[in-house]
Amino acid sequence: MPDRRYVMGLFRDEDAVVSALGSLRKSPWNLHRVHGPYPSHKIMDALAFRKSPVGWFTLAGGITGFLSGYAISIYSSVQWNLIVSGKPVIAPIPFFVVGYELTILFGILGTVLGLLITTRVPEFKSLKQYYDPRCSGEHFGVVAVCDEGKQGELERFFAENGGEVRVFE
Repeated sequence: MPDRRYVMGLFRDEDAVVSALGSLRKSPWNLHRVHGPYPSHKIMDALAFRKSPVGWFTLAGGITGFLSGYAISIYSSVQWNLIVSGKPVIAPIPFFVVGYELTILFGILGTVLGLLITTRVPEFKSLKQYYDPRCSGEHFGVVAVCDEGKQGELERFFAENGGEVRVFE
């Protein structure tokens, strides 16, 4: 497998970054990461992220929690009968409170689990950061990945789009 090279294009202008990202999507190189001094809606739109699946984890956790709350309440009332003035042993209204509380708890746990799974955190194998300190001040950085032999083409691509080039070893 050929060596992979990480090349960063540093841009001062937000519109130049958006233009470079549009051209990069049509090129054979892979976008690795984008750094910027502040959040930008233009860049987020140019990256065209798909909708996050974390909400499905929240829904699954909430449904599981609600059903678990009802099941625990039913089990405990059947196991240890507490008959009060002829009321039914399995009373749906009071059990709703337990189901509701576990809906919230399991929904939160599902959200955290979904967030960790979809973001692949923690990712110990890529501890190497491809970052330039200037991206915390006045520059935007676009990091792309290419094969070792195509590094010159990627450097020219960033230079043609108005970026300053930095290569990571």
